[in-house]
Amino acid sequence: MELTIMPDQFLDNNGYRIIESMTEGLLLVNPAGKILYTNNALEQLLQYDRAELIGKNCEILQCDSCFGPGKGRGSKYCDLFQEGEIKDLKCTFRRKDGTPVFVRRNATTLRDASGAVLAGAENLTDLSVIDEKDRLINLLQRRLRHEDGFQGLIGRSEAMRSLFDLLRSASRSDAPVILYGEKGTGKKLAAAALHRLGARGDLPFVRINCAALQEDLLENELFGRAEGPLAGAGAVPPGRFASPDGGDIFLDEIGDLSHALQTRLLRVLGEREIAGGAEPHPIPARMRLISATSRNLTGLMKEGRFREDLYYRIGVIHIFLPPLREKKDDLPVLIASFIENSRLKTGKDIRAINREALDLIFQYNWPGNVRELENTIQRAALLSPDPFLTPADFPALSAKGGNGCDRGDSLEALIANKLRTSLSQIDLNEMNNLYDMVLYQMERPLISIIMEKTRGNQVRTAEILGINRNTLRKKIQQLGIDPKKE
Repeated sequence: MELTIMPDQFLDNNGYRIIESMTEGLLLVNPAGKILYTNNALEQLLQYDRAELIGKNCEILQCDSCFGPGKGRGSKYCDLFQEGEIKDLKCTFRRKDGTPVFVRRNATTLRDASGAVLAGAENLTDLSVIDEKDRLINLLQRRLRHEDGFQGLIGRSEAMRSLFDLLRSASRSDAPVILYGEKGTGKKLAAAALHRLGARGDLPFVRINCAALQEDLLENELFGRAEGPLAGAGAVPPGRFASPDGGDIFLDEIGDLSHALQTRLLRVLGEREIAGGAEPHPIPARMRLISATSRNLTGLMKEGRFREDLYYRIGVIHIFLPPLREKKDDLPVLIASFIENSRLKTGKDIRAINREALDLIFQYNWPGNVRELENTIQRAALLSPDPFLTPADFPALSAKGGNGCDRGDSLEALIANKLRTSLSQIDLNEMNNLYDMVLYQMERPLISIIMEKTRGNQVRTAEILGINRNTLRKKIQQLGIDPKKE
C-alpha cells in the first residue's frame, strides 16, 4: 500500500501539536518521492509555504546528498529507502529563493504491519549558525596555535619552507634585514613575522612606506624635526629611530629614498645615534632596521641612485620572497584560506572551489602575486550564487591565457593589460618613480629573453633590438643582467 496523502488519523491532536511546535524541520515523503507533510519549522527553514510542497516531488528541495555525482534521480535512489535510515548526515538543501542551507539530516522509514514501507520521516536540523560558530572557533584556535609566528604567510611548498627557515634564523639576530620581492609577494607580512619571532617581539613595530611620504615629512618621521619655522612650536617628536622603547622599524620601498635621506640613514646606522633635532645632544638610535624593496637596488647603485655603502649596511641579511608563479603548489592552501576568510567577513556559505576552476587558476601566472589571488577569490566568493566556486565565477581568468593576457591580443594590448592588472593592485598615491620602475621591469626581461635566444651573442642581440653594442653593454650593467647565464 502506498500513501498518497497524510490521513488525519495518522496523528492524534496532541501529536500534531507537538510536531508543529518542534524547532527542527520534519518532512514526510512516500517511496515515490512525493512530499506528504511538512511542519512549521521546515517551512521556516526552507522558506516555502506548506501548500507549495505538499504533493510535490522532493527533488524540489535539491538535497545535495540525493543528487550528487554518480547518483541517479528520484527517490528510489535515496539512501533512506535503500538503507532504511539516515543518521547524522550533513548536507545542503535549497531554499525557495535558491540559497543553500546547511543541515543535519536524520531519517527513518515508516512501515505497516506487514513491514511494507509506507513513507520516510526526515528530521532536518539547521546547522548554519552552529557551522559558522564551529568554523570561527577552529579559525581562532589555528591562529592562537601559530607557534612559529608566521601569521598571514601561508604555504607548504619548498620555497615557502625555505623562507620560513630564513625568517627564523634572521629573527635571532639584531642585524639589519632586507626583503626582496615583487609587489604582492608578502614583504609586509614577512617583516611582521621577523618582528614577532625576534627578541623585540613585545616592543613596537613601526612601518613606514618610503614611497608614500614627501621627503621633508619622511625625514621628520624617521629622524625628527631639525631646523625650520616649526622647530620651536611646542614638543617635537624625536623621530622613529630615537624611540626610547626600541623595537623594529620597517622601511618599505627603501629604494625610493632620496640621496639626502640615504646619507642620513647611513649615518644613523653607523653611529647608532641621531644628531641634531630638538635635543641639544645626540639621541641613541635603538630601533632594529628591516627594509624591503620591489626594485633592483644593484641596478640603482650602478646608476648612482642608491648608495653602495648604504646597500651593504642595510643588507647584512638578504631574504627573497618568491613570486606566486614560482610556488604554484601553494595555490590550494592559499585559496582555502582566502575562502575561509571571505566566509567570516561576508557570512556567505562558500565552501570550496571545484576542479575546473582550480585548473583555471593554475594556468594563470598571477603577475600581482598573492595579493591579486586574494582579491580574485574574495570577489568570486562575494558574487558567486553557489557554495562551490566554478569557472563561471572567474570570467576575467577564463578570457586569459596562461601568462595572464587576453588570447589573440596585440603586443600593445597585452602590455596594456599587464599594466592595468599590476596597477590595480597598488595605491598610486603611494608611488613615485613609477615610469622608471615600469621601464626597468620591461627592459630587463626583454633583453634577457633576446640574449637567451641568441645564446649570449651580444652583437646579434643588439641587432635584433635595434640598438648599438655599447648601449646594450650599458643596459646589461645597469639592469644587473648576467650575460653568462643568458
